[in-house]
Amino acid sequence: MKLRILALVLVTLTLGPSARASTTTLARRPALPRATSDTVRFTFDGRSPLADVSGHGHDLSPVSRHGGALATAAHGDGSALVFPPPCHDEPCPRIALRAPTAADLDPGTRPIRWGAAVKLAADQTTKGENVVQKGYSASGSQYKLQVDGLAGDPSCVMVDDQRPEIRVAMSSAGVADGRWHTLECRRSGTRLVVLVDGEQRGSTTVPADLSVHNRIPLSVGGKGSFTNNDQFQGELDDIWVAIG
Repeated sequence: MKLRILALVLVTLTLGPSARASTTTLARRPALPRATSDTVRFTFDGRSPLADVSGHGHDLSPVSRHGGALATAAHGDGSALVFPPPCHDEPCPRIALRAPTAADLDPGTRPIRWGAAVKLAADQTTKGENVVQKGYSASGSQYKLQVDGLAGDPSCVMVDDQRPEIRVAMSSAGVADGRWHTLECRRSGTRLVVLVDGEQRGSTTVPADLSVHNRIPLSVGGKGSFTNNDQFQGELDDIWVAIG
Protein backbone atom coordinates (compact mmCIF):
# COMPACT_ATOMS: atom_id res chain seq x y z
CA MET A 1 0.00 0.00 0.00
CA LYS A 2 1.46 3.31 -0.99
CA LEU A 3 1.84 6.28 1.31
CA ARG A 4 0.30 9.55 0.27
CA ILE A 5 2.20 12.70 1.14
CA LEU A 6 0.19 14.86 3.50
CA ALA A 7 -0.31 18.38 2.15
CA LEU A 8 -0.34 21.01 4.90
CA VAL A 9 -1.32 24.44 3.61
CA LEU A 10 0.63 27.40 5.03
CA VAL A 11 2.89 25.13 7.10
CA THR A 12 6.60 24.89 6.27
CA LEU A 13 6.92 21.19 7.05
CA THR A 14 8.56 18.60 4.83
CA LEU A 15 6.65 15.36 4.89
CA GLY A 16 9.09 12.54 4.58
CA PRO A 17 9.20 9.13 2.94
CA SER A 18 10.45 7.49 6.13
CA ALA A 19 6.96 6.78 7.42
CA ARG A 20 5.61 3.30 6.76
CA ALA A 21 2.68 2.24 4.69
CA SER A 22 -0.06 0.10 6.16
CA THR A 23 0.18 -3.55 5.15
CA THR A 24 -3.20 -4.64 6.45
CA THR A 25 -5.97 -5.48 3.99
CA LEU A 26 -8.34 -2.54 3.78
CA ALA A 27 -11.65 -2.79 5.56
CA ARG A 28 -14.32 -0.27 6.36
CA ARG A 29 -13.73 1.57 9.61
CA PRO A 30 -15.69 0.26 12.57
CA ALA A 31 -18.40 2.43 14.03
CA LEU A 32 -16.66 4.86 16.35
CA PRO A 33 -17.96 6.22 19.67
CA ARG A 34 -19.70 9.57 19.28
CA ALA A 35 -21.17 11.85 21.89
CA THR A 36 -24.11 14.01 20.89
CA SER A 37 -21.57 16.81 20.53
CA ASP A 38 -17.85 16.12 20.23
CA THR A 39 -15.65 18.87 21.63
CA VAL A 40 -13.00 17.98 19.05
CA ARG A 41 -12.55 15.25 16.42
CA PHE A 42 -9.85 14.56 13.83
CA THR A 43 -10.37 12.07 11.00
CA PHE A 44 -7.24 13.08 8.99
CA ASP A 45 -9.16 12.86 5.71
CA GLY A 46 -9.67 15.19 2.76
CA ARG A 47 -7.78 18.27 1.67
CA SER A 48 -7.43 19.61 5.23
CA PRO A 49 -6.40 16.49 7.14
CA LEU A 50 -5.52 18.35 10.35
CA ALA A 51 -8.85 20.14 10.60
CA ASP A 52 -11.17 19.68 13.56
CA VAL A 53 -14.23 18.13 11.93
CA SER A 54 -16.37 18.71 15.03
CA GLY A 55 -16.81 22.30 13.85
CA HIS A 56 -15.29 23.86 16.97
CA GLY A 57 -12.16 25.14 15.24
CA HIS A 58 -9.48 23.23 17.17
CA ASP A 59 -7.35 22.62 14.08
CA LEU A 60 -3.94 21.00 14.54
CA SER A 61 -0.54 22.39 13.56
CA PRO A 62 2.73 20.41 13.51
CA VAL A 63 5.83 21.06 15.59
CA SER A 64 8.90 19.11 14.45
CA ARG A 65 12.64 18.73 14.91
CA HIS A 66 15.50 16.74 13.34
CA GLY A 67 13.55 15.98 10.18
CA GLY A 68 10.40 14.77 11.95
CA ALA A 69 7.73 14.27 9.30
CA LEU A 70 4.31 12.76 8.72
CA ALA A 71 2.73 10.84 5.87
CA THR A 72 -0.71 9.36 5.32
CA ALA A 73 -1.72 5.77 4.62
CA ALA A 74 -5.07 4.42 3.51
CA HIS A 75 -7.34 3.31 6.33
CA GLY A 76 -10.76 2.00 5.40
CA ASP A 77 -12.40 4.55 3.12
CA GLY A 78 -10.19 7.39 4.39
CA SER A 79 -6.64 7.92 5.60
CA ALA A 80 -4.56 7.72 8.76
CA LEU A 81 -1.47 9.56 9.93
CA VAL A 82 1.85 7.71 9.87
CA PHE A 83 4.44 8.87 12.41
CA PRO A 84 8.24 8.44 12.18
CA PRO A 85 9.56 4.89 12.63
CA PRO A 86 11.61 3.87 15.69
CA CYS A 87 14.95 5.63 16.13
CA HIS A 88 17.64 4.54 18.57
CA ASP A 89 20.47 6.96 17.79
CA GLU A 90 19.98 10.60 18.72
CA PRO A 91 19.21 13.06 17.32
CA CYS A 92 15.99 11.32 16.33
CA PRO A 93 13.22 12.82 14.18
CA ARG A 94 10.38 14.13 16.32
CA ILE A 95 6.98 15.51 15.50
CA ALA A 96 3.74 16.25 17.33
CA LEU A 97 0.52 18.04 16.45
CA ARG A 98 -1.00 20.74 18.60
CA ALA A 99 -4.32 22.54 18.81
CA PRO A 100 -4.37 26.06 20.29
CA THR A 101 -5.19 26.35 23.98
CA ALA A 102 -8.95 26.64 24.46
CA ALA A 103 -11.13 26.64 27.56
CA ASP A 104 -13.67 24.22 26.11
CA LEU A 105 -10.99 21.50 25.99
CA ASP A 106 -10.73 21.56 29.80
CA PRO A 107 -13.31 19.29 31.47
CA GLY A 108 -12.85 20.55 35.01
CA THR A 109 -14.77 18.00 37.11
CA ARG A 110 -17.25 17.10 34.34
CA PRO A 111 -17.47 13.69 32.69
CA ILE A 112 -15.08 13.28 29.78
CA ARG A 113 -14.50 10.62 27.12
CA TRP A 114 -11.60 10.59 24.68
CA GLY A 115 -10.12 8.08 22.29
CA ALA A 116 -8.42 7.13 19.03
CA ALA A 117 -7.75 4.34 16.58
CA VAL A 118 -4.15 3.07 16.67
CA LYS A 119 -2.01 0.65 14.71
CA LEU A 120 1.30 -0.33 16.26
CA ALA A 121 3.68 -3.14 15.29
CA ALA A 122 5.65 -5.19 17.81
CA ASP A 123 8.87 -3.39 16.85
CA GLN A 124 7.31 0.07 17.29
CA THR A 125 6.87 0.01 21.07
CA THR A 126 8.79 2.07 23.63
CA LYS A 127 8.49 2.75 27.34
CA GLY A 128 5.94 5.44 26.54
CA GLU A 129 4.11 6.71 23.44
CA ASN A 130 1.54 9.49 23.65
CA VAL A 131 -1.60 9.29 21.55
CA VAL A 132 -3.44 12.40 22.74
CA GLN A 133 -3.06 14.55 25.83
CA LYS A 134 -3.79 17.92 27.35
CA GLY A 135 -1.52 19.11 30.13
CA TYR A 136 1.49 17.61 31.89
CA SER A 137 1.59 15.26 34.87
CA ALA A 138 4.62 16.97 36.44
CA SER A 139 3.01 20.40 36.58
CA GLY A 140 -0.62 21.44 36.56
CA SER A 141 -3.27 18.95 35.45
CA GLN A 142 -3.72 16.44 32.67
CA TYR A 143 -5.81 13.96 30.76
CA LYS A 144 -3.97 11.56 28.44
CA LEU A 145 -4.24 8.40 26.36
CA GLN A 146 -0.93 6.58 25.92
CA VAL A 147 0.51 3.22 24.82
CA ASP A 148 3.38 1.92 26.97
CA GLY A 149 5.90 -0.90 27.20
CA LEU A 150 6.95 -3.77 24.95
CA ALA A 151 3.42 -5.18 24.81
CA GLY A 152 1.97 -1.81 23.86
CA ASP A 153 -0.44 -1.55 26.79
CA PRO A 154 -2.91 1.34 26.44
CA SER A 155 -3.66 3.44 29.51
CA CYS A 156 -5.69 6.47 30.50
CA VAL A 157 -4.17 9.09 32.79
CA MET A 158 -5.65 11.94 34.80
CA VAL A 159 -3.98 14.40 37.16
CA ASP A 160 -5.80 16.96 39.31
CA ASP A 161 -5.18 20.73 39.27
CA GLN A 162 -4.03 20.81 42.89
CA ARG A 163 -2.95 17.25 43.76
CA PRO A 164 0.05 15.78 41.90
CA GLU A 165 -0.92 12.12 42.18
CA ILE A 166 -1.07 10.41 38.76
CA ARG A 167 -4.21 8.30 38.33
CA VAL A 168 -3.79 5.53 35.73
CA ALA A 169 -6.30 3.05 34.29
CA MET A 170 -4.07 0.42 32.64
CA SER A 171 -5.34 -2.02 30.03
CA SER A 172 -4.84 -5.74 30.60
CA ALA A 173 -4.53 -6.24 26.83
CA GLY A 174 -1.74 -4.98 24.59
CA VAL A 175 -2.26 -3.65 21.07
CA ALA A 176 1.21 -3.96 19.46
CA ASP A 177 0.17 -6.61 16.95
CA GLY A 178 0.18 -4.71 13.66
CA ARG A 179 -3.63 -4.44 13.58
CA TRP A 180 -6.01 -1.52 14.08
CA HIS A 181 -7.58 -1.09 17.52
CA THR A 182 -9.97 1.48 18.93
CA LEU A 183 -9.03 2.89 22.34
CA GLU A 184 -11.24 4.90 24.65
CA CYS A 185 -10.92 6.57 28.06
CA ARG A 186 -13.98 7.39 30.17
CA ARG A 187 -14.09 9.46 33.33
CA SER A 188 -17.40 9.78 35.16
CA GLY A 189 -17.64 10.58 38.84
CA THR A 190 -15.06 8.49 40.69
CA ARG A 191 -14.27 6.03 37.87
CA LEU A 192 -11.64 6.21 35.13
CA VAL A 193 -11.97 3.37 32.62
CA VAL A 194 -9.92 2.23 29.60
CA LEU A 195 -11.61 0.33 26.76
CA VAL A 196 -9.94 -1.58 23.92
CA ASP A 197 -12.10 -2.36 20.88
CA GLY A 198 -15.19 -1.46 22.90
CA GLU A 199 -14.42 -3.79 25.82
CA GLN A 200 -13.46 -2.52 29.27
CA ARG A 201 -9.90 -3.64 29.99
CA GLY A 202 -8.99 -1.69 33.11
CA SER A 203 -10.14 0.93 35.58
CA THR A 204 -9.12 2.95 38.59
CA THR A 205 -10.74 5.19 41.18
CA VAL A 206 -10.33 8.95 40.98
CA PRO A 207 -11.51 11.66 43.39
CA ALA A 208 -15.00 12.92 42.59
CA ASP A 209 -13.64 16.47 42.58
CA LEU A 210 -10.60 15.72 40.39
CA SER A 211 -10.38 18.72 38.06
CA VAL A 212 -8.42 19.21 34.84
CA HIS A 213 -7.95 22.82 33.80
CA ASN A 214 -4.77 24.19 32.24
CA ARG A 215 -3.44 26.44 29.52
CA ILE A 216 -1.47 23.70 27.74
CA PRO A 217 -2.33 22.93 24.09
CA LEU A 218 -4.02 19.66 23.18
CA SER A 219 -1.30 17.52 21.58
CA VAL A 220 -1.34 14.42 19.36
CA GLY A 221 1.49 11.94 18.81
CA GLY A 222 3.85 13.39 21.42
CA LYS A 223 4.29 16.12 24.03
CA GLY A 224 6.17 18.27 21.54
CA SER A 225 9.30 18.03 19.39
CA PHE A 226 11.86 17.99 22.21
CA THR A 227 13.91 15.02 23.45
CA ASN A 228 11.91 12.53 25.55
CA ASN A 229 8.67 13.73 23.97
CA ASP A 230 7.08 10.25 24.21
CA GLN A 231 6.97 10.06 20.42
CA PHE A 232 4.27 7.89 18.87
CA GLN A 233 5.74 5.61 16.19
CA GLY A 234 2.83 3.86 14.46
CA GLU A 235 -0.37 5.00 12.74
CA LEU A 236 -3.14 7.09 14.28
CA ASP A 237 -6.67 7.87 13.17
CA ASP A 238 -10.02 9.17 14.42
CA ILE A 239 -8.95 11.05 17.52
CA TRP A 240 -11.75 12.60 19.55
CA VAL A 241 -12.62 14.24 22.86
CA ALA A 242 -16.15 14.63 24.22
CA ILE A 243 -16.76 16.63 27.42
CA GLY A 244 -19.94 16.77 29.43
